[in-house]
Amino acid sequence: MKNSQLSTINSQLTKGPLWNKSFAFALRVVKLAKYLANEQKEYVLSKQVLRSGTAIGALVREAEHAESKADFAHKMNIALKESNETLYWLELLYQAEYITDQSYRSIQTDAEELVKLLVSIVKTTRARIRAK
Repeated sequence: MKNSQLSTINSQLTKGPLWNKSFAFALRVVKLAKYLANEQKEYVLSKQVLRSGTAIGALVREAEHAESKADFAHKMNIALKESNETLYWLELLYQAEYITDQSYRSIQTDAEELVKLLVSIVKTTRARIRAK
């Protein structure tokens, strides 16, 4: 595949909705982890949600320079898995009463929005790969 074709695919990520939302979400997760460690004295779950919640944006950035459409799809699929894992940690933190209902609902909505965006991107990319 030519570099120009890749740059066309990946340039859509740069400063686009997924790019911005995944970064903003990572920032929220960093602040949540700081709150959990400093205020709640919770260190194990906070590290888990920090790792998975910040990995989403990092994978989106990685996908900007994917080597192929298949590599792009793979990175987006991993980002999707990290988003789903983050939802798990958030629910666990909520059920364990480390975060309030309002905090949980707010960040859960953002995480679910990322999942929806990533599902759409993964499906579309896979369909395009199969079509060729």
